[in-house]
Amino acid sequence: MFLSIVQMVLPVLIAFGLGTLCKRKAVFGEEGLKGLKAVVGKITLPAVLFYAFLTAEYSGRIALTFGTVFLACVLGLLAGYALRRFVKPYGKYLPFLLTEFEGGMLGYALFGLLYAGQTHIFAMIDIGQTFCTFTVFYIALKAANGEAAGLKTLVKTVLHNVVLIAMIAGALLGVLGVGKWAMATAAGPVITALFQFLAAPTSMLILLIVGYELRFDKALLSPVLKTVGLRLLVMLPLMALSALLIFAVIPFQKELFAAMLLAYTLPAPFIIPLYATDPAHKAYISTTLSIQTLVSLVLFIGVAAYTLA
Repeated sequence: MFLSIVQMVLPVLIAFGLGTLCKRKAVFGEEGLKGLKAVVGKITLPAVLFYAFLTAEYSGRIALTFGTVFLACVLGLLAGYALRRFVKPYGKYLPFLLTEFEGGMLGYALFGLLYAGQTHIFAMIDIGQTFCTFTVFYIALKAANGEAAGLKTLVKTVLHNVVLIAMIAGALLGVLGVGKWAMATAAGPVITALFQFLAAPTSMLILLIVGYELRFDKALLSPVLKTVGLRLLVMLPLMALSALLIFAVIPFQKELFAAMLLAYTLPAPFIIPLYATDPAHKAYISTTLSIQTLVSLVLFIGVAAYTLA
C-alpha cells in the first residue's frame, strides 16, 4: 500500500517542485507562464471536461449531487460573511476563500491520479460548484468591489470561457444520448484515444503552473493561517453533510465519496486575485491560496490512502 501511495503522490510532488524550480531558475518568465495557461485553459482542460461530461451517466444522482454541492458552496459563502471579523482588515475577501474549490486547475489533475480515466466521476461534483461560481459566487465577488454583475455580464463571461463551454457542450450531448451512441459505434475507441491523447499532459502542466505561482508574504502569515484554518472548519463539515445527504438517497460509491473528499479539501478558486483591486488584499489572497494548495497536497496523501484501503 505504501508504494501505491508513493506512486500516486510522487508525480504530484515532482511536478509541483519543478514548477517552483522553473520560477527560481527563470526557466521561463511570465509570458511563458501565460502560454502554458493558454494551452491548459483552451486546449487540454476543455478536452478533459468535454469528454468527461460527454461520457457521464446522466440520472437522478447527477441532479442530486449538483443541488447538494451548489447548496454547500452557498452555505460556505454565507459562513465566510459571518466570520469576516476574524481576519480584519482582510475580511472583505474572506467569504470567497472559504467556499468553492479549484476543480479545473487542480481537482481533475489530482483525481486523474486516483482513478485514471474516470474524471466523469469528479465532474459530477464539480458541475454544482461551477454553476455556483458563475452565478452566486461571481455576483458576490463583483459586489465586493462595488460593481454590479447583470445578466449581460454573466452571459459575456460564460461565452468567453472555453472551459465552461466545453462542460456545457459535453453535458448537452451527454444528456441527449449522443455520447453514449458515439461510444457504442466503431468510432468509439478512436474518440476515446483522441481525447486521452489531448488530455495526457493536463495534470503535469497544471501542477507545474501551480508550483510556479506559489506566493508567500511572511508579513501576512497570521491572517493567512487563520483563513486556512477557517476554511477547513467550514468545508469539512459541509463535506460530511453533503455525503450524508447524497448517500442517504443513492447507494454508497467509494469513487464518488473520494471525489467529494478531494473536492472539499482543494483550495479556493484561483481566479479570486484577478478581482482584487487593492495590492494588500491581492497579496493576502495569493498567499492564502498558496498555503491552501500546500495543505491540499498534504490532504491528498490521505485521500490516496483511502482509495487504496
